[in-house]
Amino acid sequence: MKSVLVLSTFLVILSVGETLMCYTCIFPSLTKRDCLKFPRMCQPTETCLLSKAVGKKGGQRLVLYEKGCAPTSLCGVCGTKTAMGIVFTYNNTCCSSDLCNQTAGVMPWLALSLWPALLLTLGLSSC
Repeated sequence: MKSVLVLSTFLVILSVGETLMCYTCIFPSLTKRDCLKFPRMCQPTETCLLSKAVGKKGGQRLVLYEKGCAPTSLCGVCGTKTAMGIVFTYNNTCCSSDLCNQTAGVMPWLALSLWPALLLTLGLSSC
């Protein structure tokens, strides 16, 4: 009986360790650091997301940044979306360690992980 309790406790600890803690913005922000963010525990099937969307209104370029937990199917996805009556082109990137989507300065490992996205943005992508 005691070994069952120990094993159950161990499995609970392991299952808790499988989820990520990511920053989530309450609203999209106009700068990388401007987000009103809070840490959030993601679902086991989610990863940390960073999204940048660029649009134009009256000749003015607008950039929106979002972050949060997201399904891995959204990683590396780019496309268009409409917000505030403006069509934005967005690009999603993901990371998979706790609070890795903070963007308070680019961490070396994050910069390396963004190279593929940068290369795609420079002309290899259809977005």
